[in-house]
Amino acid sequence: MGAAPLGITVSLSLPGDTSVAWVEALYQGMVACLQHYHTVIVGGDVCRSPIITVSIAAFGQVLPNQAIRRSNARPGDTILVTGVHGASRAGLELLLNPALGENLAPPDRLSLIRAHQHPKPRLDVIPVLRELLEDWKTQENRTPPRFPDSPIARSPDRPIAGMDSSDGLADAVLQICRSSGVGAELERSQIPIPAGLSTWISDAQALDWALYGGEDFELVLTLPPVIAEGMVERLGNGAAIVGTITDGSDVVLTDRTDTYSNEILTLSRGFQHF
Repeated sequence: MGAAPLGITVSLSLPGDTSVAWVEALYQGMVACLQHYHTVIVGGDVCRSPIITVSIAAFGQVLPNQAIRRSNARPGDTILVTGVHGASRAGLELLLNPALGENLAPPDRLSLIRAHQHPKPRLDVIPVLRELLEDWKTQENRTPPRFPDSPIARSPDRPIAGMDSSDGLADAVLQICRSSGVGAELERSQIPIPAGLSTWISDAQALDWALYGGEDFELVLTLPPVIAEGMVERLGNGAAIVGTITDGSDVVLTDRTDTYSNEILTLSRGFQHF
């Protein structure tokens, strides 16, 4: 939601015969992950249980008017993804079936496995977004609006919509649209796919993993077009404009080459929590 991290709590449920060394290694791993983001473990609990359970709560802070919510998308917004999709799903497949992906170059194989085992939260995106928004608002306030009655012209401070894509790119866009009461069009050729997948699986399989594989932990944002273009230029590394928000209700996967028919995306194909 655009928050800066403050800390996490960790609650453990452990069998009585769990070794102290195992617990220490668990905490060492968590601390190593947190140090990169200047974040600490601030508390938690430990109790006995027949199975190991690790429950983590993360805390952050953000100004209310800067919070990124699912419900802020508007028709005409550009849909931006901050990186490639399908990498984590591909990495999982390689871990489960090591014999697969024989044609993958070693760096590509390692990159996919790392995407699954060591996902990186895109906290680096937020400062770039804030800077571009501030520049845009300054320009909007200096320049007489071309369309004075438009919502954008009346509200240069308008909020940004978005969420992470940990449950898949399709899920993120669908959740944003459902919360905002809008629709969307996604262009299949614009969805960024990890390097090397074309030598291993079909284009259809790669697209399916990108849309529904999950665990990529990229951000999906809806932005004014000029800001989205600036984000792609600044972020690089797979950041891409993948579609637009519409005033309908469906999320449609389109194909500008007309090779494939339009496809209406639904939540039923993605991960369901309940």
